[in-house]
Amino acid sequence: MTNLNGSEIIRIFEDELKKKIIRKKSLYVVLGLLGDFDSFEYIQALRPYLSNIDKSRIKLNIIGIGNEDSRKYFCKYTKLPEKYIRTVDQNNLHKKLLLNDGLSLPINPLINLMLMCMGFKSPGTIPEVLRGYLGNKNSRQIFNDNEDIAFSNIIRFRAASFNLIGEKGSLRPFELASLRLMNLIEVASNWNIYMKNQTFLTQRGGTFLIDSDEKLLYSYRCQSLLGFSETMEEPVKFLKAWL
Repeated sequence: MTNLNGSEIIRIFEDELKKKIIRKKSLYVVLGLLGDFDSFEYIQALRPYLSNIDKSRIKLNIIGIGNEDSRKYFCKYTKLPEKYIRTVDQNNLHKKLLLNDGLSLPINPLINLMLMCMGFKSPGTIPEVLRGYLGNKNSRQIFNDNEDIAFSNIIRFRAASFNLIGEKGSLRPFELASLRLMNLIEVASNWNIYMKNQTFLTQRGGTFLIDSDEKLLYSYRCQSLLGFSETMEEPVKFLKAWL
């Protein structure tokens, strides 16, 4: 089987989450480990749309690999309301949904992850890393100018400083790279909470939008690190037609 229809996907969620799913237009965001770079960045991109998602009567379901502790830390850091997310402790759901498990050489999973960071079995990762440093006029700025950018307690500055090297309103040089560094510091500071089961360090996620009649409206399966969206320049672009 190389693809799944909406009804099959719904049955998989019901079986793995042990929950009967109400027939309603639903958005399923499946993350890898909650401490994964993509998990943080995807939710940070999605969070500004939560109000519109609710108003559009779309049921948002976020599932990541972790436990109750990692879920609470993740929600506190990303400011995601806890009602939207639940965790699984294995990747059985991911396997059934035909999601990519990333680079899986018979070596330490952390080395596999590091190799993916360098582009091995991770197409598009290097250009996406560069976009974080170079900026992108086709992407929106991430931080409001009055926000503080802080790297631990060592370096702190106002986001307006990005305007000195980039165009206000668009993604400015080093802006996305700064967000990723802040996320990295959060994970490194709480590694044993976010990364309790390192077997799944390279597990990729996916996105599924399913209508109330179980018709699959949209699906995307991530194939690389920093590739959680089909359109990384505008990660939530796929959803706008239904908002």
